Amino acid sequence: MAKDQNNTADQHQMQYKSGMTRRDSLKLMMALAASTLLPAVLAGCDSAPVSTTDAGADAAKATTEHWPELKLSPITATGYGKDPNLILPPESPWPLTLTQAQLTLVAVLSDILIPREGSVPSASEVHVPAVVDEWVSAPYERQQQDRLTILSALTWIDDEAQMRFSKTFVALTKTQQKAIMDDIAFDTAETPVQFKRIATAFGRFRSLVLAAFFCTPEGTKDIGYVGNVPIGGDYPGPTQEAYAHLDKILADLGLTEYAYPIEAG
Repeated sequence: MAKDQNNTADQHQMQYKSGMTRRDSLKLMMALAASTLLPAVLAGCDSAPVSTTDAGADAAKATTEHWPELKLSPITATGYGKDPNLILPPESPWPLTLTQAQLTLVAVLSDILIPREGSVPSASEVHVPAVVDEWVSAPYERQQQDRLTILSALTWIDDEAQMRFSKTFVALTKTQQKAIMDDIAFDTAETPVQFKRIATAFGRFRSLVLAAFFCTPEGTKDIGYVGNVPIGGDYPGPTQEAYAHLDKILADLGLTEYAYPIEAG
């Protein structure tokens, strides 16, 4: 019997396995923590459009408001201290948080947000779930705030899938998954009240996934980020076009007297 194209390929049997070492996932997590990319992603995602495609019979009726009240044990690891070794961090400075089922759910959600496109890999292909796991496991204030938010969001999504379709989210068809995602994708004026809290929490999850992806070599290549590249020989200085642009900005601000003098070449 032919499979419905809306069905994922035996997703309920899928189990995410990261090929990344703890050392590498820690490096990426710390790069993410030090990056200016996360605030930019947070600001840039709030007003993205929400899909309004009719999911048909597989949509099921949206549930009423609910929220998991998780009782999480505190993380007691001490972390790296104030001068961490970013080149050779310890293998396991703290225990990881996510269960196998949660990691698999993160992988499925991450690939909905960042699917493979041509030669650009999906989020799970570059081990984003492992980085999310490191993030919510780290014993620092910022990460611990996210720990409760992310774990609550993951629990809510599986609870919602069970209430709508009597299955975990990973086991749903793509159409069923999309029906839930469309309801919680963004917190806008049109978002129903029962989805306001999860939309905010999912927004944080989405931001972590995007920022983690764009901290990877594949992600930075996709957006054309070059980074710090050494220039051979003497630094030639800004181009004439750059000088002209700066002069115009200074003139607009009434600060022409502070323009950098250009020596005749």
